[in-house]
Amino acid sequence: MEATFKQKTVYQIYPKSFLDTTGTGLGDLGGIQQKLPYLQHLGIDIIWLTPIYLSPQRDNGYDIANYYEIDPAFGSMSDFEALVNEINKRGMQLIMDMVVNHTSTDHAWFQDVLIRGKSSPYYQFYIWRDGIDGQPPTNWQSKFGGSAWEYVPALDQYYLHLFDVTQADLNWEYGPMREAIYEMMRFWMDKGIAGFRLDVVNLLSKNQQFPNDTLVTPMDDGRKFYTDGPKIHEYLQAMNAAVFSHYPNTFSVGEMSSTTIEQCQRYTNPENNELLMTFNFHHLKVDYPNGAKWAIAPFDFQRLKQLFIQWQLGMQKEQGWNALFWCNHDQPRAISRFGNAKEYPYESATMLATAIHCMQGTPYIYQGEEIGMTNAYFTSIDEYRDVESLNAYATLLARGLTINEALVILQEKSRDNARTPMQWNTDENAGFTKGVPWISVNKNYKTVNVEYLLTQEQSIFTFYQQLIQLRKNNQAISEGIYQPLLVDDSHVYGYKRIFNNEKLVVLCNFFAQSVEIEKRLIDIHAYDISINNYASLESTQTTITLLPYQAVVLQC
Repeated sequence: MEATFKQKTVYQIYPKSFLDTTGTGLGDLGGIQQKLPYLQHLGIDIIWLTPIYLSPQRDNGYDIANYYEIDPAFGSMSDFEALVNEINKRGMQLIMDMVVNHTSTDHAWFQDVLIRGKSSPYYQFYIWRDGIDGQPPTNWQSKFGGSAWEYVPALDQYYLHLFDVTQADLNWEYGPMREAIYEMMRFWMDKGIAGFRLDVVNLLSKNQQFPNDTLVTPMDDGRKFYTDGPKIHEYLQAMNAAVFSHYPNTFSVGEMSSTTIEQCQRYTNPENNELLMTFNFHHLKVDYPNGAKWAIAPFDFQRLKQLFIQWQLGMQKEQGWNALFWCNHDQPRAISRFGNAKEYPYESATMLATAIHCMQGTPYIYQGEEIGMTNAYFTSIDEYRDVESLNAYATLLARGLTINEALVILQEKSRDNARTPMQWNTDENAGFTKGVPWISVNKNYKTVNVEYLLTQEQSIFTFYQQLIQLRKNNQAISEGIYQPLLVDDSHVYGYKRIFNNEKLVVLCNFFAQSVEIEKRLIDIHAYDISINNYASLESTQTTITLLPYQAVVLQC
């Protein structure tokens, strides 16, 4: 019987940084196809590609200039079709990143408006508003800094851009625009892909009154008026009916910005016919002091546990489904945030993997996570490429921080930490390219690379293989209910997974100190070890001791 999406594991590829086969310094589709045996060996079921469409690359491809064209930097449409065919032949599936909240201002639709003004058939494809006394229509702030409105003198109006100024928001109130999007999505489904990861999809519906925000807190930047907006469920149900329902076993996952459990329950409840699963990012803000991303603080472990528990129980209650992840192209490397890459690289990487992979939901692995890739810790602003990071750097300096203070923050928080080239071997540029890489390779590639780990009997890579197989072979993980354990423990995240008569206990020590657990607190007596990132488990008749960053799954 074919595995359901609940048994599968997704691997995210950032094509620009995966493997360059042409010497341009940019990864390409040929590089992905070349490494499909590697992904099969890991045990991957679904491959997710971040955007490869034609783009000026102002925001690394999330600024799409043509939805129907492959960016020549990555290859051709025939290269893409060959890749899809090879992925499907190998029993895997491909999902594409799709951005339908906004387009690049280079898109033909937007350019036609600039030429023909309000008479353009695409004028209503975007959100235009008059200014007020020479000022923007509202005080909404772009997520990349500055006003979310940009003035166009030729129209004497402002367009909305929740992200970069070159990313104009689409007007989902306008039916012909929605139909154009659905038609485009069907075009890619007909190519043989399995579905989409939908970028910031819960931002599609805006409050049409466009009220000002209070600006009392860092979160008061307008997002309350466009996050999980008034028509968002209507739009997703229509998308499902127009696209997903026409193809069998479609895979759809929504990236949800600043969302709530209640909304994600609705997005993913099968009865609502919207999405299969959702990403939320609350657990990745536990190292944001007072909600500020561009500041440094230790992560709040108790808050992390609370969020895991709340989302697991909340989604379970309403038959919702989580996308489980630590890393992606927008997040610093998890081992550098929540682990200990210097003293316990194997232990902390595998502990973090266990904590995520055994929960209720579908796990996602971001390229390099399976070998323990870390933050890059660039020492010069010239090494950074991310528009958000460059804007943040300028803002930090304007606030009075020194260059060194600003760089220390970027070293911890920049998205470029996730975008350094994949570390394949010890060759120059980590085997990523024979040219000049578009962004510097992490300096630790001589010791952290695929080639070396594949020679090791025990490694982060082999542990990920085991976790992937554990999910496939154990219904308590793929189908079982979730019950929290040790809620108040200051070091351990623990939970049960139960399916019929099967019961698993998952214990993860998030710190570099050993911790003793009383067996009565986790309701276990006899057990077998399903997976353990240490050679043994210290146990007495009444206690279990977890060593630094130890993770263990017990079958009871």
